[in-house]
Amino acid sequence: MSHALIIEDEFLLAFTVEEALRHLGYTTFEIATTMAEAVAAAEKQCPELIVADHRIMDGTGTDAVMTICSDQVIPVVFVTSSEPEVRERLPDAFVVPKPLNLPELEAAVKAARKRPFTLAGDGEAQGPENPQED
Repeated sequence: MSHALIIEDEFLLAFTVEEALRHLGYTTFEIATTMAEAVAAAEKQCPELIVADHRIMDGTGTDAVMTICSDQVIPVVFVTSSEPEVRERLPDAFVVPKPLNLPELEAAVKAARKRPFTLAGDGEAQGPENPQED
């Protein structure tokens, strides 16, 4: 069983992402529309993947990801029209621009699985360009 957390306040897009992830083998999902919901969902069940929008109802998906990944190593993909804002804080993030392109999402998820995101350890983001050393 593979669990994914989708942080997105546009329900149609959230359900589209869920369906795409189902085809990639994910079996359970939590959809969060706020930062508080996302953090609570991750505390309840640690996700094996996070797909997040940057701008959400009460803040940013980026802040939610940084909170969740402060002590966890989790693959993360951003699906957002706010790529510059994500890259400003997380330059090496996997980002799929809106409007969503499903093949791009699939490729980003596969890449994120190989190089998951974390702030654990030295406090610096570890992602595609600066993977955490063993």
